[in-house]
Amino acid sequence: QVQLVESGGGLVQPGGSLRLSCAASGSIFSIYTMGWYRQAPGKQRELVAAITSGGNTNFADSVKGRFTISRDNAKNTMYLQMNSLKPEDTAVYYCNAVYTDYVRDVVDAWGQGTLVTVSS
Repeated sequence: QVQLVESGGGLVQPGGSLRLSCAASGSIFSIYTMGWYRQAPGKQRELVAAITSGGNTNFADSVKGRFTISRDNAKNTMYLQMNSLKPEDTAVYYCNAVYTDYVRDVVDAWGQGTLVTVSS
Protein backbone atom coordinates (compact mmCIF):
# COMPACT_ATOMS: atom_id res chain seq x y z
CA GLN A 1 0.00 0.00 0.00
CA VAL A 2 2.54 2.57 1.15
CA GLN A 3 6.29 2.72 0.83
CA LEU A 4 8.46 4.71 3.22
CA VAL A 5 11.98 5.38 1.96
CA GLU A 6 14.61 6.76 4.32
CA SER A 7 17.83 8.38 3.20
CA GLY A 8 20.69 10.38 4.66
CA GLY A 9 22.25 7.97 7.13
CA GLY A 10 25.96 7.36 7.31
CA LEU A 11 29.12 7.87 9.30
CA VAL A 12 29.73 11.18 11.02
CA GLN A 13 32.16 12.41 13.64
CA PRO A 14 31.00 13.50 17.09
CA GLY A 15 29.72 17.05 16.93
CA GLY A 16 28.81 16.72 13.29
CA SER A 17 25.47 16.86 11.54
CA LEU A 18 23.29 14.70 9.32
CA ARG A 19 19.94 15.23 7.67
CA LEU A 20 17.59 12.29 7.30
CA SER A 21 14.71 12.23 4.85
CA CYS A 22 11.65 10.00 4.63
CA ALA A 23 9.42 10.01 1.58
CA ALA A 24 6.03 8.32 1.69
CA SER A 25 4.31 7.15 -1.47
CA GLY A 26 1.39 4.95 -2.40
CA SER A 27 -2.28 4.78 -1.51
CA ILE A 28 -2.35 7.54 1.07
CA PHE A 29 -5.42 9.58 1.74
CA SER A 30 -4.07 11.55 4.65
CA ILE A 31 -1.03 11.27 6.92
CA TYR A 32 -1.83 12.13 10.50
CA THR A 33 1.56 11.74 12.12
CA MET A 34 5.10 11.04 10.97
CA GLY A 35 7.98 10.27 13.27
CA TRP A 36 11.49 8.98 13.65
CA TYR A 37 12.38 6.07 15.89
CA ARG A 38 15.78 4.58 16.56
CA GLN A 39 17.08 1.29 17.86
CA ALA A 40 20.57 0.33 18.95
CA PRO A 41 21.63 -3.32 19.33
CA GLY A 42 20.25 -4.81 22.52
CA LYS A 43 18.07 -1.80 23.24
CA GLN A 44 14.41 -0.97 22.86
CA ARG A 45 13.21 1.01 19.90
CA GLU A 46 12.52 4.53 21.06
CA LEU A 47 10.77 7.57 19.70
CA VAL A 48 13.19 10.29 18.63
CA ALA A 49 10.83 12.92 17.23
CA ALA A 50 7.35 13.17 15.77
CA ILE A 51 5.34 15.73 13.85
CA THR A 52 1.63 15.96 13.16
CA SER A 53 -0.07 17.14 9.99
CA GLY A 54 -0.66 20.45 11.74
CA GLY A 55 3.02 20.91 12.49
CA ASN A 56 3.03 20.07 16.19
CA THR A 57 6.26 18.39 17.26
CA ASN A 58 7.72 16.51 20.18
CA PHE A 59 11.18 15.18 20.90
CA ALA A 60 12.88 12.70 23.15
CA ASP A 61 14.65 14.40 26.04
CA SER A 62 17.97 13.06 24.80
CA VAL A 63 17.77 15.00 21.52
CA LYS A 64 15.99 18.19 22.54
CA GLY A 65 17.91 21.22 21.41
CA ARG A 66 19.96 19.20 18.93
CA PHE A 67 17.46 17.69 16.48
CA THR A 68 14.79 19.38 14.38
CA ILE A 69 11.89 17.66 12.64
CA SER A 70 9.90 19.05 9.73
CA ARG A 71 7.58 17.84 6.98
CA ASP A 72 6.35 18.83 3.56
CA ASN A 73 2.71 17.77 3.48
CA ALA A 74 2.41 18.28 -0.28
CA LYS A 75 5.24 15.83 -0.89
CA ASN A 76 4.51 13.52 2.07
CA THR A 77 8.13 13.91 3.05
CA MET A 78 9.64 14.28 6.52
CA TYR A 79 13.08 15.47 7.55
CA LEU A 80 15.20 15.09 10.65
CA GLN A 81 18.05 17.56 11.02
CA MET A 82 20.54 16.08 13.47
CA ASN A 83 23.13 18.46 14.93
CA SER A 84 25.78 18.08 17.62
CA LEU A 85 25.72 14.34 17.19
CA LYS A 86 27.00 12.13 19.98
CA PRO A 87 28.23 8.52 19.95
CA GLU A 88 25.09 7.52 21.85
CA ASP A 89 23.05 8.66 18.85
CA THR A 90 24.42 5.68 16.93
CA ALA A 91 21.46 3.52 15.92
CA VAL A 92 19.27 2.41 13.07
CA TYR A 93 16.75 5.16 12.47
CA TYR A 94 13.28 4.21 11.26
CA CYS A 95 10.65 6.33 9.61
CA ASN A 96 7.08 5.85 10.82
CA ALA A 97 3.82 7.17 9.43
CA VAL A 98 0.27 6.88 10.70
CA TYR A 99 -2.11 7.45 7.83
CA THR A 100 -5.46 6.57 6.29
CA ASP A 101 -5.86 4.91 2.92
CA TYR A 102 -8.69 5.59 0.50
CA VAL A 103 -11.11 3.32 2.34
CA ARG A 104 -10.29 5.21 5.53
CA ASP A 105 -8.46 2.40 7.24
CA VAL A 106 -5.87 3.62 9.71
CA VAL A 107 -2.44 2.18 8.96
CA ASP A 108 0.82 2.27 10.90
CA ALA A 109 3.70 1.97 8.41
CA TRP A 110 7.45 1.62 8.86
CA GLY A 111 10.46 2.10 6.65
CA GLN A 112 13.42 -0.26 6.39
CA GLY A 113 15.69 1.95 8.48
CA THR A 114 18.92 3.81 7.86
CA LEU A 115 22.07 3.41 9.93
CA VAL A 116 23.59 6.42 11.65
CA THR A 117 27.06 5.87 13.10
CA VAL A 118 28.68 8.61 15.20
CA SER A 119 32.35 7.84 15.69
CA SER A 120 35.76 9.40 15.31
